[in-house]
Amino acid sequence: MIQLRQHRIIVTGGAGFLGRAVATVLRARGVDDSKVFIPRRRDYDLTTDDGCRRLYTDAFPGAGPSIVIHAAGFTGGIGRNRRHPARFFMDNILMSLNLVRHAEQRGLIERGLRVLQVGTMCSYPAEAPIPYHEESLWKGYPDAVSAPYGVAKLCAWQLLDAYRMEHGLKSAYVIPVNLYGPGDNIADPENSHVAGALIRKFVEASMYDHHEVVCWGSGAPTRDFLYVDDAAEGVVRAAEVMDDPIPINLASGKEVSIRELAETIARLTGFRGRITWDHSRPDGQPHRSLDISRAKKLLAWEPKMDLREGLKRTVEWYRSMVPA
Repeated sequence: MIQLRQHRIIVTGGAGFLGRAVATVLRARGVDDSKVFIPRRRDYDLTTDDGCRRLYTDAFPGAGPSIVIHAAGFTGGIGRNRRHPARFFMDNILMSLNLVRHAEQRGLIERGLRVLQVGTMCSYPAEAPIPYHEESLWKGYPDAVSAPYGVAKLCAWQLLDAYRMEHGLKSAYVIPVNLYGPGDNIADPENSHVAGALIRKFVEASMYDHHEVVCWGSGAPTRDFLYVDDAAEGVVRAAEVMDDPIPINLASGKEVSIRELAETIARLTGFRGRITWDHSRPDGQPHRSLDISRAKKLLAWEPKMDLREGLKRTVEWYRSMVPA
């Protein structure tokens, strides 16, 4: 296990939902802010050679980083996946490729650089047994809607493993499930996560006295939801203890139906109106959850936040953000 406070760390996506939580965990580990570099897309477009080249030049001049936590990505919901499949594939694979390739060219890998890649549960085959085990990753094709994104993240895993074999790259690869919590991009329907989107609907309905909230699909599908702080702890733990990119799931290990999730959020927000399910909207896959036995074994990690308490905290946070 390495001591993070002794390292110089780049956190891509460090201004995003998961990345901010990761930066908070790093501070809790005693890592000084001067040793954490958070690039912004407007300054460092990691899909380009120039953006990556300048990142490695500007972050910790001379010495360079000793750890890269790659949490950045082009992400979004079902609608965005359908509209931009090419960008979902290209942006995500280019960022991972450029980060590793330029690290090699600068000699950082031979000096012991560690790279942690955040993957996605969208990489799992659509027909894989539930809960998803890491061994299933290459045993089928992902759900068609999110396949470009899922395959790009799988390519990133293969990239790390190839560089491990040829160049001795030390790396880690984690697969978080649906995230929720304070700081989510709830106000943007294009980019919010499932729980966050429902929280936005019910908080605003409660505050503005709406009599109905319309939710997509039937509410029957089940999903696995992980509080963002728990996910960030898993990411940092993997960076501390892993030397090779064995895929590791980060999840709650529990399934809850979308209907039950919506009803819980409705109670937490005080919404007393009608919940209507729009069956013309897609349900997606009927079940999605991840097995976390590998995370427990290899990382000594498991989630701490109870779903109801996590939702309560997120509701309170978002309510404070909405104009009265």
